[in-house]
Amino acid sequence: MLSRVASSIYWMNRYVERAENVARFIDVSSHLLLDLPDWFNEQWAALVRITGDYEDFQTRYPEASREAVIEFLAFDRANPNSIISCVHAARENARTTREILSSETWEAINEFYLNMQSAVGKKNRPYDFFRSVRQAGHLIEGAQAETMSRGEAWHFGRMGRMLERADKTTRILDIKYFLLLPNVRDVGRPIDDLQWGAVLRSASAFEMYRKEFGRIAADDIVRFLVLDPEFPRSVRFCLHEAERALHAVSGSPERRFQNNAERILGRLVAGLDYTDEDEIVETGLHEFLDQTQDQINSIGNAIYETFFALKRIARSEPGGRQLRRGAYT
Repeated sequence: MLSRVASSIYWMNRYVERAENVARFIDVSSHLLLDLPDWFNEQWAALVRITGDYEDFQTRYPEASREAVIEFLAFDRANPNSIISCVHAARENARTTREILSSETWEAINEFYLNMQSAVGKKNRPYDFFRSVRQAGHLIEGAQAETMSRGEAWHFGRMGRMLERADKTTRILDIKYFLLLPNVRDVGRPIDDLQWGAVLRSASAFEMYRKEFGRIAADDIVRFLVLDPEFPRSVRFCLHEAERALHAVSGSPERRFQNNAERILGRLVAGLDYTDEDEIVETGLHEFLDQTQDQINSIGNAIYETFFALKRIARSEPGGRQLRRGAYT
């Protein structure tokens, strides 16, 4: 598979997952703030900080009001990480690889794009908008799962989706640190449980968590969303799936590596396999999440260098002229 095609499928999936997850934490945070004291409404700026785009936001918006933050994260075409921008980028990547994708996958992505264009004129109903984004993300993932062969295209798409999901789960947990950091007197009280419940709902984890643990407890939530080996949105599960996809592409045996992406990802996965929630809390939840996000970014950079970056390959035409080609997977 050409590196250009692999890159497009990888980023198509990352953009779809990014749009879905941005919709998740805006929607849940919006509902949560309706049930909290008025001073929490001043914390909308923290929601932008979680995405890493706060400096860009400050240059174009006078204040971090509810309306400004939703506009920036959902509808602002100048923000490359807004929902509308991510959907556009996903569709462009899908359009250039239509011969690789199944028709059902292309139709789901194209319908998602067309629906987003009409949704821009319905900003007065943001909750319906966010729900439609989540549903479209599920539809696209299901279309790929049910109609695409488990070849290189599938594995590159799976790799992109799982890395993006792992990153966004860490950021959803960071909502508790940035946006919902409680007063010490609130720890263990109903307001604290309400906040942690919102974090679980952001990750579509509330029911599965309650079945496994019952009561709301911070250390159990960290264990479930970071370390659970079976829940499909936990950081550990996502990174294990990304590692499997990476090895399927490279052909490396498990627990071995032949490129930098496998080395960094394998080290991160091994660290999660042999840690527990007590170590994470002792390190500091925010510090642990921040380090994990940095490592996921490093994995993304290593995947680019290994598979997508143009390289000069010693291959000559008759007459000795070297050809410049993309890296092949």
